[in-house]
Formats: sequence, structure tokens, C-alpha cells
Amino acid sequence: MAIDTTKNTGQQLEAKKYFSGFKLAHDTYNAISSASDGSIYYILSSESLETGGRFYEYKPCEDRIVYIGDLTELCGEGSKNAVPQGKSHVSFYERQGKLYFGTHVGFYELVDGIERMPENPPNGVSTYPGGHLLSYDLASREVEDLLVLPGGEGILSMTMDLDRAQIYGITWPTGRFFHYDTEAKTLQDLGPVSFLGEAGTPGKDFRTLCRSLFVDPRCGSVYFSTADGAIFRYDPEQKKLLQEEVHLRLDYFGQYDPTRPGSMAYNWRKIFWHESEQVAYGVHGNSGYLFRFDPRKKTVELVERIVSEPSRKSGMFDQFSYGYLGFDHCIDNDTIYYLTGGPIYKNGKRVEGVESISKGAAKGLENLHLVTFRIPDRQYIDHGPILYADGAIPTYVNSIAIGKDGYIYTLARFDQAGTIIQDLIKIKDPLQG
Repeated sequence: MAIDTTKNTGQQLEAKKYFSGFKLAHDTYNAISSASDGSIYYILSSESLETGGRFYEYKPCEDRIVYIGDLTELCGEGSKNAVPQGKSHVSFYERQGKLYFGTHVGFYELVDGIERMPENPPNGVSTYPGGHLLSYDLASREVEDLLVLPGGEGILSMTMDLDRAQIYGITWPTGRFFHYDTEAKTLQDLGPVSFLGEAGTPGKDFRTLCRSLFVDPRCGSVYFSTADGAIFRYDPEQKKLLQEEVHLRLDYFGQYDPTRPGSMAYNWRKIFWHESEQVAYGVHGNSGYLFRFDPRKKTVELVERIVSEPSRKSGMFDQFSYGYLGFDHCIDNDTIYYLTGGPIYKNGKRVEGVESISKGAAKGLENLHLVTFRIPDRQYIDHGPILYADGAIPTYVNSIAIGKDGYIYTLARFDQAGTIIQDLIKIKDPLQG
């Protein structure tokens, strides 16, 4: 008899809200991780022209939040009258007692509905100085400014080869690939990887940029995708970018014009290396399909559609136009945790959002679901919608950290004293009892 590895618990989960004290806190992408000391480190974004994003630590054992600092000040730019370091767009990478991460711009110019780097900031403020690579020492609590990227671009995506102490990333808005050696303190700029990236003209040289990279630890090669569906490999020995033979232009992912904003097109949304199988597991954002990418065999294999159970039944894409970044792997139980959307029904009908959108945003309101997928036996479980104690829905969730204390952490919108902010929330891990 075949084993049914698809489950729907029919329950719902409760999220506990935390207010970190930052009234300007805006939507954050990635920028939250669990560290070896048991704490959860996260950054709250700012859209302000005067105030930068803020760096925090949550101590589960004390149920207490500690403020670490303002990103602009930590980058040594507190006295500059410049566009601030408004956020971090990347996860934290821990190596030898230090967390490595990067900064990004948070204040934009909106042109034809598209977020652009401000070229003429108001009030005599100078342009964005560029994203910084930083490290944070868990023991001494000191922040070290490693470098500022030349060219005035932010750090959109980043990964780190922990064995070899190498950092790799893609800048915003033009999409330049960079390689930083933390020991030699050298920077390699490989130039734009996808036309003019998100600085391009829609219909011509515009391309949505990849938000997630991974390292094959066997050789140190780095992989990322493009909106056109190409998969690129960076060879750190040759210092060359090479296009792979395999691609992501799969019918199951949908049909896209990669020159148009409003979706991730054929990019993967999030991806990680799975050591025991020696492959990468990724999710395509818009369709929600989980896939396996084997760098040696140069194959992409669809595994399962890991959207919520209501989304699977509806057959429709979810409301967030880029898909979700709340996708991570728990090594202890070899399980993927995915914070994803679920349609809302009123009077038996699915509530639909707007037809199209020109940036990464929600087309309409939806529920937040936790889906887990156990890799060894491919067991999918939708643990149901996640709600606050008052019944409200956590929204704009695009991050995840799996704590050592039996909780799942993310950053979500909620009402704080009459103002909608985005801040820390936690959910009891249903797989941990």
C-alpha cells in the first residue's frame, strides 16, 4: 500500500508579537537568523531619510530584546548628510564567533510604480554611499565595518563560504556580482549579471534580480539564477562567471516576460545546499514549486508544490508577487520550513487581488500558513493558518529563523498602538511538541 505523505492538520497556530521600540519599522526581507549562542538576531528596516535600520538581538532564555545599534551609525556614516543605511536584505552568516551581513538602501524614488535608487534626494541630502559588509562579534559585541561597496549600490543578496571565509553577493539596482575575501581583504567586481537589473527600462533591459545564492562546499563554486531562467556558476579559482547548461524555464513555473517588473520571473526565490544529498533545494517564488538542483549532473527536478493546502486546491498563485523568502532547512530533523500564503474565502468565493503589480508586493490580503516538508520521506504538512491572539493576520512575511528553543521566528506587520509596523513574532514549532 502506498504511503500518503501529504497531511493537513486542520489546525491553526498562534503568533506572539514583540515590539522592539522602533516606531518606524518597515517591511524586512531575510535579515533574521538564529545564532550558536541561542539568540535570534534581526534587523528592522526604515524608509526614513533621517533614520537608518536598526539591529537587535532577542534572547529567548530571558524573553528579552537587546538593541545593538543603528545601521548608519555602525557603518560610520552617522555624521554624513546622506541617504541612510535603511535596511539589510540578507541573512546572517556565522563563522568563528562572528555574524557576517550586509546593508542596503531603504529610501527610494518611486518612478512609474517602480522603486529606484534616489538620484536627487530632497533637503540637500547626498546620494546613497553604498552598501557595507559588516561583522558582529558574539562575544565582544563589537561591530566591524569590513568595506563599503564602490559605485553607491546596496547589497541585495549575499552568501558566504564558511569553510573558505569568502563572501559573495549581488548589488542593487544594476545587479553587479561581487566576491570579497575576508582574510585577504580583497574585493572582486564581476560586473552586471542580468542586463541592467532593476535599474533597467521595462520591456528592454529591466530584469528582476536573484535574491538567494548558494555555495557548493565541495569546490567553493557559487550559484545564482536570472529572470531569464539561466543558472550561473562563479568559479572563485578562475574568478569567472559561467552559464550552466541547465535552466529554470519550466512550464510548471508559469509564463513570464522577464523584461517586465512585478514578478521574480524564472528566478528561484530561495535556495540552500543539502549536504547529505549533495544537491541544492530551492523554491520558485511565484508558483511555489520545490525543486532539486544537482550541480554535478546539471539537472533540475521538480519535487512538490509546497504552497499551502488551500492554494494547492485553488490551483492559483499566491498574492505576494515575488513569492516568499521565509524558506529554510532545519538540519536536526531534515525538514524544510516554509512560511507561505493561503487564500481567504468569503461567502465561498476566493478573494482575489489586483491583476498585476509593478514591484514586489502583495496583490491582496491572504492568510499566513506554515508548511513543513520532511526531505527523507517527502512528507508535506500544512499546519494551518497563523494568527495573532486577537485574530489578526501577520502580513508581509518574508523571513524565517528556526530557533533552538522550539520556536519559529519571523518579522511581520501588525498594529502597534495605532500604527502599522513590522517587528518580531514567534510561533511554536508544531514538530517540536
